[in-house]
Amino acid sequence: MISLRTLTDGGQSAEDVAGFVAGFLAGAKESLELAHYDFNLGPATAAIVGGAIRDAAAHGVSVRFVWNADHALPVPVPPPPEPDGMLIASLGVAAKPIAGIPDLMHHKYVVRDGASVLTGSANWTDDSWTREENAIVTVDSPALAKAYRLDFEQLWATGFVEHSGEVEPRPVDVDGVRVRPWFTPGYGDALAHRIAKAVGRARRRIRICSPVISSAPVLATLAQVVSDGKVDFRACVDATQIREVLAQWHANGNAAWKIPLLERVLAGPVSGKESTPWGPGTVHDYMHAKVTVADDTVFVGSFNLSHSGERNAENVLELRDPALADRLAAFCEEVIGRYERVSIAGV
Repeated sequence: MISLRTLTDGGQSAEDVAGFVAGFLAGAKESLELAHYDFNLGPATAAIVGGAIRDAAAHGVSVRFVWNADHALPVPVPPPPEPDGMLIASLGVAAKPIAGIPDLMHHKYVVRDGASVLTGSANWTDDSWTREENAIVTVDSPALAKAYRLDFEQLWATGFVEHSGEVEPRPVDVDGVRVRPWFTPGYGDALAHRIAKAVGRARRRIRICSPVISSAPVLATLAQVVSDGKVDFRACVDATQIREVLAQWHANGNAAWKIPLLERVLAGPVSGKESTPWGPGTVHDYMHAKVTVADDTVFVGSFNLSHSGERNAENVLELRDPALADRLAAFCEEVIGRYERVSIAGV
């Protein structure tokens, strides 16, 4: 009913992940709704995934596809997408760009037959599947799929990020696991406070993988956790992007008040991946997973723990289950252990 797949830098081939994705798509009998921030595949993986989408459409499956329409405004974190418009057009399905001005259509989900959902942090690109840390979740649940379809319909009907995410985060039971779907920007501030509250209530462990940590409620709570030193807290960020955020805050007096809070958090046991700075044609090897584990509660999806994430179109699954929490905590610990303590010297 709920399955997890985690990706690490160099830990799997693009073709293997493409096969996994294509297998999910191939199960469609009636409909597929796809929402993707970035969709840009090489010839081999495009043939696998694109072929699955074309085959579904050829067999009468209703397929709709939305993706983020880039703009000229500076959005350094997260790095801008590079969607392949020609690839999307070649699929021969109904497709619509979503104007993310000034915020991003940052989803990475699929709804299949109104009964199953595939979501997580992984964009559909070869680099995302081979050079980044990511988590992918699939859930079989008509009730959960209904919530995702509501979000998709808002994006499809309006074509704008700011009018989406107005889906009440009602919990559903999935094989005995309590699952609560969250969507932003409609519930962005509520989600940030929800994560902060779970972190603040943790008594045994807190494990986090997030490229950046800049959401004020989460940042303030983590600063308190590090200062108290009572809970086993460990985290991993993308060191390159964290330094970009700090540089922005130093230049922007409106956000400078956050600097001491972030410095306090980074003084704790936080590792950082030295990823390649974004540029045209550069490898995308970011620490890209977005996972928070607070005792036996998990938040996993497309949402960075950032202020901008509250305003983007994002989705998160809140899961309360000891076994799932243990698995994702172990994944976080593996990622944390791969990299050195984050350094912000010189920022």
